[in-house]
Amino acid sequence: MAEIQGKEKEQYVHHVFETIAERYDLMNTLLSFGVHKYWRNVTMKKMGVKEGDTALDVACGTGDWTIALAKKTKNPEGIYGLDFSRQMLKVAGRKLNREGLGKVNLVYGSALELPFQENRFDYATIGFALRNVPDIGRALQEMLRVVKPGGKIVSLELSKPVWPLFRMVYFFYFNHILPFLGKIFTNRYEQYKWLPQSLASFPNHRELEEIFYQAGCEKVETYLLTGGIAAIHIGTKKSV
Repeated sequence: MAEIQGKEKEQYVHHVFETIAERYDLMNTLLSFGVHKYWRNVTMKKMGVKEGDTALDVACGTGDWTIALAKKTKNPEGIYGLDFSRQMLKVAGRKLNREGLGKVNLVYGSALELPFQENRFDYATIGFALRNVPDIGRALQEMLRVVKPGGKIVSLELSKPVWPLFRMVYFFYFNHILPFLGKIFTNRYEQYKWLPQSLASFPNHRELEEIFYQAGCEKVETYLLTGGIAAIHIGTKKSV
């Protein structure tokens, strides 16, 4: 598949997630061997989330990070999950209800036009979704706009391994094995073929750090996970 950009990319990604929503969590666990949960726990520790904090989870998908934020802050009313896939939001809603977190706010909307006023949240997060947005810089600017001065925007995303041999093995798995696992477990091949394609054109961790600065962050912290398979980027908004 040729690389797609802009509105075409947004429409294609929307179709992908609408069709895999019900099996998304199963595939995440299978494809990452469950390590994505560890990555999220590490990210939460790096963020320093406190009880009573507020947060917006952008492109929240099926709500795993939204749930983690609500539990950590003990402030479900102050936690929002936003996604442009209604099917993913339906799955997230069911999970929140099972966890007794029905007061968490789920919002249908775009990462490029967040429907919130400026300086509202302590944190804005985006997990495993930044590579799917049509305009990374604009998404980060929107996240920065809605956090308070001194607040943080946080990305947990797949990245490119830094060890050459490991990188070669990783990309072989991602490009050749992952799509077939998607077909076996979800009967979706093209949708899971999209995932390695989306990573191929995504900035590496250093390039993404620079994009955070270009978006207006005062300070950016970058952490590599599992040899660079994933990366955490935490940008701080300038204080008044």
